[in-house]
Amino acid sequence: MASSSSSSSSSKTNKSHTQTFPPIIFPLVAFLLLVSPLGTVHSLPIVSDSGHRSLENQTFRPQTELQKLRRSPDGDVIDCVLSHLQPAFDHPQLKGQKPLEAPERPKGNDSTEAATEAFQLWTHSGESCPEGTIPIRRITEKDVSRADSVEKFGRRLRRGVRRDTTSSDHEVSPELYGDNYPRFFTYWTTDAYQATGCYNLLCSGFVQTNNKIAIGAAISPRSSYNGRQFDIGIMVWKDPKHGHWWLQFGSGLLVGYWPNLLFSHLRTHASMIQFGGEIVNTGSSGYHTSTQMGSGSFADDGFRKASYFRNLQVVDWDNNLLPMSNLHLLADHPNCYDIKAGRNNVWGDYFYYGGPGKNARCP
Repeated sequence: MASSSSSSSSSKTNKSHTQTFPPIIFPLVAFLLLVSPLGTVHSLPIVSDSGHRSLENQTFRPQTELQKLRRSPDGDVIDCVLSHLQPAFDHPQLKGQKPLEAPERPKGNDSTEAATEAFQLWTHSGESCPEGTIPIRRITEKDVSRADSVEKFGRRLRRGVRRDTTSSDHEVSPELYGDNYPRFFTYWTTDAYQATGCYNLLCSGFVQTNNKIAIGAAISPRSSYNGRQFDIGIMVWKDPKHGHWWLQFGSGLLVGYWPNLLFSHLRTHASMIQFGGEIVNTGSSGYHTSTQMGSGSFADDGFRKASYFRNLQVVDWDNNLLPMSNLHLLADHPNCYDIKAGRNNVWGDYFYYGGPGKNARCP
């Protein structure tokens, strides 16, 4: 399990990556569980470090299922769907069920849901969905048409990772969303991205319990380069009573959970947690992509310029939130994107990461 806050002015996702991972860590999922986020934004100013889903499941059935819809300033349509009719309950083993009640939070976690904000663009005018419903970003034909095929829509590239994986944080993905907004996302797979799993609620799996967070919606406010910084806390942990993997966003909003029946290895615990950034680098043009990771600045540029994760923590077998230990750093292509870690009394364990991609030292 793990907890952290991360900040980034912008980023784009997948393949070549800079990340950190502690060797053996126990259940938490918002990163790569394995666990891997990408960079984020929060409501409060930050003190510096020194002080299988078919196409018909991507629309919703009878109109009566939609209680209300909201239009976001970025053009997204957010549908309020009855919680017991959400995509998760299309899963054969979840049919007929309803979302579970909130579990016990890890000891040492001082967040309070009552005082939190959603940090999403569609909620800026005070919008939320009614109790008993969940907000779902509407998928359009244009969204699906950007994928190579319907089957590949909402799926990640195949990667050499461990079988069971969940991830959550923020990403920029023009192919998936059609714009360059940083968006809060989730992902899960049980076969290393071969055939199972998906982004957000695009297949049956993740069970959402919150009526204020639209998974896949744009994040706001966002950090500005050399300006005001925002970050969002993410925590994923395994409920010791029922064994499900719960996701907390911001200062205490429970978003929902990945049922343990989805997984094999993660039914008991996580063996690794990864924090960091990823970008797509197909190399099809013969040189490295110029896609930025994070803000596009290298780690040495530090606060207000480089992206970061701070207050890295883990949840142990007894549901205690503890400081990170034995953090190992890895940068696949350090001339393109790098990483630098530290520790202090303000940020606890933290690291800066990112880079510009293609440059004089990264041809």
